[in-house]
Amino acid sequence: MAGDAPRVRFAPSPTGYFHVGSARTALFNWLVARQAGGTFVLRIEDTDAERGREEWVDGIISAMHWLSMDPDEGPFRQSERTARYHQAVDALWEGGRLYACDCTRDQIDARNKEHGIQTPGYDGFCRDRVVTREGHALRFRTPDEGITVVHDVIRGPVEFPCSAMDDFVAVKSTGVPLFVLANVVDDIDMTITHVIRGEDLLPTTPKGVLAWEALATLGWVTDGSTGGPSRPMPGLPVFAHLPMLVNEQRKKLSKRRDPVAVESYRDRGYLPEAFLNYLGLLGWSPPGGEELFDTAQMVEWFRLEDVNHSPAFFDVAKLTHMNGEYIRAMPFESFIEACGPWLTGPLAPWPEANFDPAVFAAMAPLVQERVAVFSEVPPMVDFLFLDQPVVEEEAWAKAVAGDELAGTILAAAIEAYSSLTGAWERDALHAATLAVGEGVGRKLGKAQAPIRVAVTGRRVGPPLFEALEELGPDKTLDRLRSALERLAAGSGR
Repeated sequence: MAGDAPRVRFAPSPTGYFHVGSARTALFNWLVARQAGGTFVLRIEDTDAERGREEWVDGIISAMHWLSMDPDEGPFRQSERTARYHQAVDALWEGGRLYACDCTRDQIDARNKEHGIQTPGYDGFCRDRVVTREGHALRFRTPDEGITVVHDVIRGPVEFPCSAMDDFVAVKSTGVPLFVLANVVDDIDMTITHVIRGEDLLPTTPKGVLAWEALATLGWVTDGSTGGPSRPMPGLPVFAHLPMLVNEQRKKLSKRRDPVAVESYRDRGYLPEAFLNYLGLLGWSPPGGEELFDTAQMVEWFRLEDVNHSPAFFDVAKLTHMNGEYIRAMPFESFIEACGPWLTGPLAPWPEANFDPAVFAAMAPLVQERVAVFSEVPPMVDFLFLDQPVVEEEAWAKAVAGDELAGTILAAAIEAYSSLTGAWERDALHAATLAVGEGVGRKLGKAQAPIRVAVTGRRVGPPLFEALEELGPDKTLDRLRSALERLAAGSGR
């Protein structure tokens, strides 16, 4: 660690939904800050006006708040620091570290082809030409010899021969500084001690090191623009490049084909504590090998040097299973409260007037045992609060229309349940259904399948007899009769 009070930064670009890989990066930065009483800085890299959107900035901030990772400082916006970047550009230009280039990509490719150069890098054509600065790209003059070493906490020293690095573009022809230079200026001014980010950015790091060292040589100082006083140039930060996240095919997670938006997991009813727990396991594991732990334990146990450099599999099934474990461990009252957004308001699939909190509370312990995310709660209990159940056609086809004894079972259930209207409770319903099954030579599990679909619309749900007790005799018998009529009509509807 570089000192007792690290300053770390999370610097996302608002060009899409909040990616799970970005959330993991934010978490590991946040953990380093929390461990040592440091500072967690949020910096929005919003200089790409064509791709960035303000709603995605809001999405990043709200998702971080959902995960209890509010920044200690920020958000700072790169779009508001343009003047500071131009000061750095002027210093590097006057110090001879930048030069103007008017080469087009086609010209560079043509020269490389002419000289038999297979790599697409720049050939230094404009290094010794006199090209006016205005209206042209500015390239950083990299050393011709030597090795730039990135000392990485996770990967160890990574060497980049200067001869293999081309003179990279630091400023576009429009005058807009590019990623490498803007980040270096920001990290200097914000006195960032640790740069913790994804491994996809490792190839840009030696360029940043060279720019940092060039500014230091030129006597650059921080400007105090982020709230602190102007101070001498800090030393290079500690670098840590986190392992890539991959899908089940071991391919890099893609926004186009993989479920990577943090907002979608929040909206489907994952718990933030479970989500953080799982993110913590993506490239790191506690010293004792635990898989379930709270945030306080993660802060205590996490060590940046223990992060693995191998790709980490983002396993949605494992995340979902873990979330289910968290849900089952919740106190009953907390579970009821957490279900609230899915029971009333726009997420509820039934008229608000139909919802009965007492009925749900009676079923809640059975539901809590069976759901992995909160969005699964309404389908478990919707039959209780809808005037008619939503019948899954596949369930109907298999458990009712496809069962030659379904009609006999439904008719027998109607007769048996009609005699229970004065003693309508789960044990009596269980006994009556068991007798119905015995009457057709079936065990209870198979005998109750057509009854469940007729009454709830689904083959899977809470225990049938507790469900029937809460639904009551009138609705139960009405639905059984409707199912029998549909079956007799043979319309499938």
